[in-house]
Amino acid sequence: MEFIEITAKTVDDAITDALVKLGTTSDQLDYEVIEKGSNGFLGIGSKPAVIRARKKFQLEDHVRDFLEKVFDAMHMEVEMQIQNDEANHVIDVELKGKEMGVLIGKRGQTLDSLQYLTNLAVNKQSENYVKVKIDTEDYRKRRKDTLENLAKNIAYKVKRTKRPVSLEPMNPFERRVIHSALQNDKYVATHSEGEEPFRHVVVTLKK
Repeated sequence: MEFIEITAKTVDDAITDALVKLGTTSDQLDYEVIEKGSNGFLGIGSKPAVIRARKKFQLEDHVRDFLEKVFDAMHMEVEMQIQNDEANHVIDVELKGKEMGVLIGKRGQTLDSLQYLTNLAVNKQSENYVKVKIDTEDYRKRRKDTLENLAKNIAYKVKRTKRPVSLEPMNPFERRVIHSALQNDKYVATHSEGEEPFRHVVVTLKK
């Protein structure tokens, strides 16, 4: 955010005006004093106080700034809701708009790529690692439910045929969903094979 110049009777008054104009709090204000101001003699020769101020750049501002540039390049109008869970070092981003299917992509690949790039960009600005999670239209929960149902169906097939089944290549998140869904199954086991981006889950009958 660019600095704005504020002129007031005193430095304190200028800071107060800056807080109001920028819609922020004193702990989030970055400012420098250009002119301290003076009362002069009997009001003659008095000078106003001048400061340059801006709102401190937060990590969520970096997230918004990066994504806005991406969406501008894609000629897309996207509304963003950003929540920063500082305690757990997680920033949740919910995207809304008319063309969310384009951002999701095949099996969420575009959404995953956008999330990966955003994490790279934001963590260049952060002293501690922060995980940025991007979702739209509750896609990740719907995908998780779909994968859990798939895991149960595949497990049933393995039990019935007594033959291992290899699933399609999946990203790490999706593979974890499959492993987690079947980890308590008494009759089947799961493991991953292959190299990224073709790494996939194999479901086998326990010996």
